[in-house]
Amino acid sequence: MAAPPLGRLVLTHLLVALFGMGSWAAVNGMWVELPVVVKELPEGWSLPSYLSVLVALGNLGLLVVTLWRRLARGKGERGPIQVVQALSVLGAALLAQLWHQVATVAGQRHSVAFLTLALVLAMACCASNVTFLPFLSCLPPTFLRSFFLGQGLSALLPCVLALVQGVGRLECPPAPSNGTPGPPRNFPERFPASTFFWALTALLVTSAAAFQGLLLLLPSTPSVPTEGPEPGLRGVAPGVDRERVEEALPLQEPPTQAAGTTPSPEPEAHRLLSARPAFLLGLLAITNALTNGVLPAIQSFSCLPYGRLAYHLAVVLGSTANPLACFLAMGVLCRSLAGLSGLSLLGVLFGAYLMALAVLSPCPPLVSTTAGPVLVVLSWVLCQGLFSYVKVAASSLLHQGGRSALLAAGVAIQVGSLLGAVTMFPLTSIYYLFHSGKDCVDSCGP
Repeated sequence: MAAPPLGRLVLTHLLVALFGMGSWAAVNGMWVELPVVVKELPEGWSLPSYLSVLVALGNLGLLVVTLWRRLARGKGERGPIQVVQALSVLGAALLAQLWHQVATVAGQRHSVAFLTLALVLAMACCASNVTFLPFLSCLPPTFLRSFFLGQGLSALLPCVLALVQGVGRLECPPAPSNGTPGPPRNFPERFPASTFFWALTALLVTSAAAFQGLLLLLPSTPSVPTEGPEPGLRGVAPGVDRERVEEALPLQEPPTQAAGTTPSPEPEAHRLLSARPAFLLGLLAITNALTNGVLPAIQSFSCLPYGRLAYHLAVVLGSTANPLACFLAMGVLCRSLAGLSGLSLLGVLFGAYLMALAVLSPCPPLVSTTAGPVLVVLSWVLCQGLFSYVKVAASSLLHQGGRSALLAAGVAIQVGSLLGAVTMFPLTSIYYLFHSGKDCVDSCGP
């Protein structure tokens, strides 16, 4: 079969990346816009705790997808993906119009519209991990890395948009002679939260359009899922068969199995529970527990003592490390479990340093030096980059197990994220293990 044109390959990679961009853009967008919406919503700075719980409850989306799989066996992923994307677009559009609406519940005013739509968007995002990934089982492994690059953009683009908006800008007044500084001066945002949510809606519409483009570009995408690339899709990238051999993946199908046939459930379960794939699934669960649950909960505590500039740089550059790690995985993919374990351990060491800074907040080491902000920003970038690379590499190694392996990867990602969030919620919102300083106030002075 002749190799397809280079333009077709580039277009396919671009569409896959834009498709992945819509997976978590809605929830990431709500998180970065919190400093703006808390000024008007009655929950105030308790709103992040509410949002954490709603994102955890969003795992109900997994149960809905599981029920659908039981009731509609063999229907493939196209329908669920379109439902998830429609919910995301509709929820973000309604959020742009209704986020500031409040109502009285049990005698107290609550932002019912914002919280309800946050739950809907969280369910859609959680369901995306167990629908988007299995769909990619019909494509070569390199496209899986493009998908994770798009997932990285789902965090980076809302952060950049929030920076353009001017979220969190303030100015500290000069200290008077008596040493008691006045209140900080907060600058207004360049555009309101409604505009931000409309821009977020546009990103989600772009992602949904990219998926429709993929369906048109790959007309042979099967409606009934299979355990490997269909013959009609092998022309998407040159050298697919060679790459399948080079990947040397743990879940490769036996050579005797006929192409396009679905193996029996028992061999599938046996392969997934064998040592190597089970280790990769565990690695996915642990890394996502840290990156999606534990570390986001302490980011402000670890960075803000060094100033708002350090915090914004850690957020933006840390988000940039994700797509850069995906680019690296496209060229250099670590297939060794020992290598992935070493990279994960290095990421854990950086995470432990950040956790120590958060525990010592508001007076961590080097707080009044140049080295302090540099170290905290560098630690966030390296931690995010290492874990992002491990996630992409582990998912790529699982790719050859087909739809069942990528479905298991999606479940591992979601379960790990849930466990991380559930672990950190009581520490941050009930026991108040971490403490933050005040703007323009030296909490570490004599």
